[in-house]
Amino acid sequence: MAATRKPLLSLLSRVSRTSRRTYGVLAEGSSSSSSSSSNHLINLEYEYSAHNYHPIPVVFSEAKGSIIWDPEGKKYLDFLSAYSAVNQGHCHPKIIKAFQEQAERLTLSSRAFYNDRFPVFAERLTSMFGYEMVLPMNTGAEGVETALKLARKWGYEKKKIPKNEAIIVSCCGCFHGRTLAVISMSCDNEATRGFGPLVPGHIKVDFGDAVALEKIFKEHGDRIAGFLFEPIQGEAGVIIPPKGYLKAVRDLCSKYNVLMIADEIQSGLARSGKMLACDWEGVRPDVVILGKALGGGVIPVSALLADKDVMLCIRPGEHGSTFGGNPLASVVAIASLDVIQEEKLAESRDEVKEGSKVLHDVLELDLPNMQKAKPKDSPTTATICDRCGRNLYDPSDRAL
Repeated sequence: MAATRKPLLSLLSRVSRTSRRTYGVLAEGSSSSSSSSSNHLINLEYEYSAHNYHPIPVVFSEAKGSIIWDPEGKKYLDFLSAYSAVNQGHCHPKIIKAFQEQAERLTLSSRAFYNDRFPVFAERLTSMFGYEMVLPMNTGAEGVETALKLARKWGYEKKKIPKNEAIIVSCCGCFHGRTLAVISMSCDNEATRGFGPLVPGHIKVDFGDAVALEKIFKEHGDRIAGFLFEPIQGEAGVIIPPKGYLKAVRDLCSKYNVLMIADEIQSGLARSGKMLACDWEGVRPDVVILGKALGGGVIPVSALLADKDVMLCIRPGEHGSTFGGNPLASVVAIASLDVIQEEKLAESRDEVKEGSKVLHDVLELDLPNMQKAKPKDSPTTATICDRCGRNLYDPSDRAL
């Protein structure tokens, strides 16, 4: 144990002292009054905020790079990174500088007018990823909802699917957000129960199973508009598909004329060691959804990438967002992309791999197995997925 802890302590010390993810320190003598103490703030949130989250009882008060401070000045190392929304580190100076300068100049125009920042961002993003057009939104869930609408519209206009019969195929264990259309694809009983009727037009398939996917395409292919998937499933437990799966998906979508829609909101923008997780198998989806780190942890920014044949199915008045493509978000997104490229974050995987192995060795010994345990039996305990019939606590049950 001691031998294992030694490199871990060395790693943590190195990160806190010299990492390029650390841009500052909490001021000497910082303290918090009782009105701003962690316990008081937690109680305030519990009393006055909807209980749609059950947070870990740690209050973030200040952050620089990968370091977090609570109101009492206690320091933490951030391994969550806001679910990949701060891949560049908290309060990155270049991103903050861009944000501040633009905030004093122009923050919002709405898409009723042109602004002088969004066109630059649109050109940058499309050229960076090799697509012809971008549709800007704000949150990741908005991006997914937009992709669903776009896929349906393309299905009716281009594929000639009969009216109101379009189908979207998605994966068991997926997580694409918590809006109504998105949870209609979910296998999470907590996300779906009590919110019906859910949006129709969805079929589930097991993640990583190309044979099962082709079976669905054969049976329903003339009505399937798109296959929506995460290249690496996040909420399900960072599930990496079998080698060759992404290529097989690309081949099947091309064969059956189905849009390949990659949700790269969490896995994209250097998180996996490539700019997109799909790059690991050299595949090009028809639609890519980006978000989270696109806003550099400063402002919500999401975007859909596609070529004109797909994107121009959406016409004026059919979809939009007051804040989508606003000048402040555009400038922040450009700065966020700059940091990823300039600091070569997609090329730092060996450094990350070294550190993660040391941490894994320690956590494996110090903590209980972090596995999803079946709850104690009760009248409300659910063991079968409402949507796909899968046993939630038996990984061998791979029912469609």
